[in-house]
Amino acid sequence: MMKLTEQNILILGAGKIGSTIADMAAELHGATVTLADMRPPPASGDAQIQPLQLDIQDDAALAAALQKHTLVINALPFFCAARVAQAAAQQGVHYFDLTEDVAAMRTIQALAPQARSVLMPQCGLAPGLIGILGGHLAQQFDELYDLHLRVGALTRHATNALRYHFTWSVDGVINEYCKPCNTIANGQQVTVPPLENVETLILDGETFEAFNTSGGLGTLCETLQGRVRNLNYKTIRHPGHRDAMHLLLHGLRLIERRDLLREVLEGAVPHSRDDMVIIAAMANGMRAGRLEQLTHTARIFGGLLRGKQRTAIELTTAAGMLGAVELFATGQLPQQGFVRQEQCTLPALLATRSGAYFQSLLH
Repeated sequence: MMKLTEQNILILGAGKIGSTIADMAAELHGATVTLADMRPPPASGDAQIQPLQLDIQDDAALAAALQKHTLVINALPFFCAARVAQAAAQQGVHYFDLTEDVAAMRTIQALAPQARSVLMPQCGLAPGLIGILGGHLAQQFDELYDLHLRVGALTRHATNALRYHFTWSVDGVINEYCKPCNTIANGQQVTVPPLENVETLILDGETFEAFNTSGGLGTLCETLQGRVRNLNYKTIRHPGHRDAMHLLLHGLRLIERRDLLREVLEGAVPHSRDDMVIIAAMANGMRAGRLEQLTHTARIFGGLLRGKQRTAIELTTAAGMLGAVELFATGQLPQQGFVRQEQCTLPALLATRSGAYFQSLLH
């Protein structure tokens, strides 16, 4: 079995998530990685993180960078996923990404039958960890009725009118709020509109809301088709956020002018590093002849990594990614073709070096 240090790793995207993945790989695995971006971080004397200036729109430059590595982690925006995955497959380089975009995932899935390498999109938190948790819960039942998965990356003190501050990609938020959502209802795969089916959640005495968003389930609908009556994913937010976004997207019709929507949100909604990640998963069905329910919840906060303060969404996303990469590198996942998140077992993920970030799910 290989170790992560035996992989020659290229990380594309030196933003908050990409740089956290690089730091976590260095801290937990002692790995040396190449961190590439159009504007890479300046050389800092850190021997474990080598900066590289790279424009992925330059086919020759992207191919040359991939040829020098055995594994690529794509931490670029979702609209770059299909392009990078195709280039990685052509070079026989193992590919991992964080995309929540269903269309990009389908494109990558279509590449897999001819690929010599692994193609594993949607690593991270949601999709990613939540699919692993959902798969784990499903396996606990003889007959599974309902599986409800909820995740929120939100600021702890959202005092503005939107009851929200950006803690991750603006493009990612817009994408999941605008595209149809896959679900299973009464045993059938269907799509439902984003921002709908609003519910109230009370977790540890605090009230939140949750509503449909796109992409969080990854491939779980395909995997559990025929095994679950109802499966859905919703994003957790502070109460009032959904109605404000619905007004922007539909009342003002900015869903038809997403560039303008992005400009408005960037100019009006602050970014915040005072965040938390909330995970809530519930399943019910028949176990040993009786109706039972199982629930896992967790709150995860930011912390230090290699002397830098990292947010909860940065740490959990990086941990989900590196957990999947470690399971691949140690031979616990397929070594070729398309790999789904739910092919990782929860115990195996928790046993990885980055699994410590998710231990609170067991409590």
